Amino acid sequence: MKQEGRINNFALYFLIAAFSGSLVIAQVLASKIVMWKGIVFPAGVIAYCITFVATDVISEIWGKSVAKQVVWAGFGAVIVSLFLIQGAVLMPAAPFWGKDSAFSSIMVSTPRIILASLIAYLVSQTHDVWAFHFWKRVCKGKYLWVRNNFSTVISQLIDTTLFIGIAFGGQVPILSLIGGQLLIKLGIALLDTPVVYLFVWVLRRNDLGFHET
Repeated sequence: MKQEGRINNFALYFLIAAFSGSLVIAQVLASKIVMWKGIVFPAGVIAYCITFVATDVISEIWGKSVAKQVVWAGFGAVIVSLFLIQGAVLMPAAPFWGKDSAFSSIMVSTPRIILASLIAYLVSQTHDVWAFHFWKRVCKGKYLWVRNNFSTVISQLIDTTLFIGIAFGGQVPILSLIGGQLLIKLGIALLDTPVVYLFVWVLRRNDLGFHET
């Protein structure tokens, strides 16, 4: 039983680590804007989409309460990372290191962008957990693909609209930015369904975790 408990904990800890790591690095990667087939979007989009995979798997195996705790823990991780980044920027650079201005310009976000990111994160991730379990009740625990896609797609729409609207509203045309990001996010959301199924299958096959009652 002790060995099984360690395995169960590792599976959950791995997903929490993947969630928090992807969330934090997405904030950093967002400083680079990339283009793919004419669609412009931040490089952090792909990393951020991984967080929805993690919360959907955690919701399915460990339940709503655990998933909500992970969302709030991720929020704390982002706050800590912001303080650490700001501290690194304020520390005096070594005289022989001539890249301090470039480092600062990339790592420091405006307060408006930080606020937009935090609000969009909390609202979209909270909705994702709620919607996943809403559709789980509607489908009576069946059709994992329905609750995975319905919760993630709407959550991605909420996240993109809130972030772009708060961060750039009144400064640039936001509809094209929202459209570009949304296309990428929705494409990834649809592609992540097999990944969610694989994780859930492996965890249930090996009896890792427990089902919410």
